[in-house]
Amino acid sequence: MVHTTKTTETESTPDVAVATGKPKRSFRWRVVDIVIAAVIGVAAGVLFWAWGIAYEGFSGPLKAALPGLQGIFGGGWLFAGVIGGLIIRKPGAALFTEVIAAAVSAAIGTSWGVTTIISGLLQGLGAELVFALFLYANWRIYVAILAGMAAGMAAGVNDLIVWYPGVTWAFRITYFVSVAVSGAVIAGALSWFAVRGIARTGALGRFAAGREVTADV
Repeated sequence: MVHTTKTTETESTPDVAVATGKPKRSFRWRVVDIVIAAVIGVAAGVLFWAWGIAYEGFSGPLKAALPGLQGIFGGGWLFAGVIGGLIIRKPGAALFTEVIAAAVSAAIGTSWGVTTIISGLLQGLGAELVFALFLYANWRIYVAILAGMAAGMAAGVNDLIVWYPGVTWAFRITYFVSVAVSGAVIAGALSWFAVRGIARTGALGRFAAGREVTADV
């Protein structure tokens, strides 16, 4: 179980921080934050590119069975922002990692071209909004699920406007719900478990996400 504590104005003062034994909370990005966020983005971008190739084979049968249901595979492009947010835990982390991932994917080469970056921007904003609503202080699994779902909802709206204009309402609803569910499960829940798994290896020792998991073991 990940334990988090909201920081009040009183707790943020140095004297109280010393008295309570709690480190002072800071939203300033460190060099290590930038480096790790960039690494996550680049690695995710390569996976995004590979997922784009595999997507055509996966989605075909679902398109035939129920048009719009192919959105269930959308989560494969949404996890970078959630993982980045869960590890870095600072404003802009989800947006930064998702955009980097989208840019890398587009640079390698996708059938969607530069629009991939726009999609990444919107998806990252979706996840970022949820983390912001919880004041970057709550990192439990349900927050990750909501962040993944929000990223999926942003992706669904963008895709329906850009790639599926004029489709039926049945398609729109099916696609939107499918992408949202995929975002919640793949980008949300699975990312949360992935971060905890990485943390157990000791690789995240310089981050709160890693120290919390180590303390729980």
